[in-house]
Amino acid sequence: MFSFEEYKKIRKNIGFLDKKTEIVAISKNHPLEDVEKAISCGLEIFGENRVQEAKLKFEEIKEKNKKIKLHLTGPLQTNKVNNALQLFDVFHTLDREKLLKELSKFPEIIKQKSFFVQLNTGKETTKSGIFPEDAKRFIELCKNYGVNNIEGLMCIPPINDNPKKHFLIVDELTREFGLGRPSIGMSSDYEHALSFDPKYIRVGTILFGKRI
Repeated sequence: MFSFEEYKKIRKNIGFLDKKTEIVAISKNHPLEDVEKAISCGLEIFGENRVQEAKLKFEEIKEKNKKIKLHLTGPLQTNKVNNALQLFDVFHTLDREKLLKELSKFPEIIKQKSFFVQLNTGKETTKSGIFPEDAKRFIELCKNYGVNNIEGLMCIPPINDNPKKHFLIVDELTREFGLGRPSIGMSSDYEHALSFDPKYIRVGTILFGKRI
């Protein structure tokens, strides 16, 4: 169940720190009714991990409400790229050349989208993402494939590690590469992330409760 009170608390924290961070409400695995309630409370940015689930929930909503922006915050399979480009506005998980190659088949559409490169700052074998030392080469690869709208970097810190250490890596590389503000911070660590002035924080559990 969507909690407007929790949303207001997050907005208050952002305002207290005088940041312009935007909240991506992660609605994956939560029912349409929760999304509709969030929209009725003024939310306009949502995040989903799976293309098919997002299509079932948001296709009609986006047709009716042009203010709604949908972010893909999970891994994107290459065979889902075409459908994803029709639905999502921002992609947080660029992580491999094969995906760039598939995106490059839709040059006119990708010009209208924004992208984040996912870093695997903890070098975890169970997670997607580019290792920090390979980030520069990968960003150049993005441009070679015509994926030019790289807004910034994204990461998901290891669950049992200090998130600030990983946000610092993202912050340093952001400055080195001259990129825009990153996508960092989730329900468990967004308060730490805010000190690094992210463009987006991606919060789900704190807004919608535990996933069904």
